[in-house]
Amino acid sequence: MSPRTDRTRRTAALARSAPIFAALGDATRLRLVATLCAGSAMSIAQLTAGTTITRQAVTRHLTVLAEAGLVHDLWRGRERLWAFAPSRLDEARNALDAINAEWSGALSRLQRFVEH
Repeated sequence: MSPRTDRTRRTAALARSAPIFAALGDATRLRLVATLCAGSAMSIAQLTAGTTITRQAVTRHLTVLAEAGLVHDLWRGRERLWAFAPSRLDEARNALDAINAEWSGALSRLQRFVEH
């Protein structure tokens, strides 16, 4: 694969991951994802228990997370539960790995240049 094709592919992967990073850029949403990662699906009442955040605010945050593909809702009877969707977080991790590889390569080239 040519370097240009490889770079185009990495750029596209980063663009697909941008909504994930934007969604996780908020402390409340990050806390919600961490909470959902640690257990099973939870209701909004469970997610707001012991916090000062309103159910309406949590609903808005969960909507942003759902649009980014990080959580999804499911119904158990009349109760709406929210669950973590790990595949999108894996995509973000892959994007960060690509950035890390690019930086590592650049730093290695710089080190070789400076040493010679």
